[in-house]
Amino acid sequence: MATGTKEALDALAREMIGALAAFDRPSASEGERRAAAMIAERLAADQCDVAVEQESAHGTYWWPLGLLTLISGLAALTRSRLTRIVAGLFSAAALADDISGGSQWFRRAVLPMRPTWNVVAETGDRDATRTIVFVAHHDAANWSLLFAPQIPEFFGERFPKQLERSQTTPPIMFPVFAGPLLTLISGLTGSKLLRRGAAVLSLGSALTFTEIGSRSVVPGANDNLSGVAVLAGLARLLRERPIAGVRVLLVSTGSEESFMEGMRGFAKSHFGSLPLDSTSFVCIDSVGSPTLMQLEGEGMLRMADYDEAFKSELSDAAAQLDVELVRGLRFRNATDALISMQAGYPTLMLGSISQYKAPSNYHWPTDTAENVDYGSVVDATLICEQLLRNIASQEQS
Repeated sequence: MATGTKEALDALAREMIGALAAFDRPSASEGERRAAAMIAERLAADQCDVAVEQESAHGTYWWPLGLLTLISGLAALTRSRLTRIVAGLFSAAALADDISGGSQWFRRAVLPMRPTWNVVAETGDRDATRTIVFVAHHDAANWSLLFAPQIPEFFGERFPKQLERSQTTPPIMFPVFAGPLLTLISGLTGSKLLRRGAAVLSLGSALTFTEIGSRSVVPGANDNLSGVAVLAGLARLLRERPIAGVRVLLVSTGSEESFMEGMRGFAKSHFGSLPLDSTSFVCIDSVGSPTLMQLEGEGMLRMADYDEAFKSELSDAAAQLDVELVRGLRFRNATDALISMQAGYPTLMLGSISQYKAPSNYHWPTDTAENVDYGSVVDATLICEQLLRNIASQEQS
């Protein structure tokens, strides 16, 4: 790859990330809308057909999950077994739906909704049958003590062998779901021990969500303006050296940090016009850490693996460019990729990790433009372009 191309992509990424990280962008906010407008302007400048689409979102995850765990915890404090059965079943069902790519019926029924904004840009060969959708997000998360970088550093430095063997991130939602589940079981069995455990886990989770909601929004440079920069880089490359045979959609969603609400809106508006047999999704999330990786699968409660053949295609593209791409990791959280994967589309997720197998500065105030590894952002952009070229070659053969 020509040095000039890499330098141009580096400059573009620094410009975009620096500009967007300079103001707050919480989910479903005026800052998010402002970011969407800036991204749309940038993509239009590289000859994309661009629309900023308004969808509906609640915009947090701490309110719905905090309320559900509070209901469970208060029920666990009562002596009424029927109350514990009803509250535990309701809270467990609503919580599982909310965090696992479901309809999020609880938040939509009881919490206020407001606008969120997606950027949808079309480029590439607009008449091609095959479509590749690249997805990033431009909203940013609240920080929390739960995400302190000292936690993975502590365990990584003291237990290096365990870190080396670890292939899955900690299941942070397991104890959250366990609280309502134990409330239900304590009601069914009458167990005082399970009832106490339910109260501790549920009320502890509610307090944790309260702490998260009280914090400020991080700059979100790595998570996920680095992914937005890849979208912009692809638009630039496809303008300068077009690829025939593949239609490309560049999608930057809002409200990803409130559990993929923007992507759910995109699904509602666009999945009907995107055939399952000719459309694939590439989720680009947090590619500003030192080492690029592609996930094998993700899921907060149940792990779901991405399409094996499509993952191999991304690995081949990285190998052609001689770029290291770590394999074998699974993510016990969720990204926008979960929505397209559950809908049946071949999907993969391209991200990055630090030496502690976690995204650098994840949900922490140090997630600034200055702390992004721009070499990784550039490499991620070039891998995505190579993937497109390989797919186009297959379509034309």
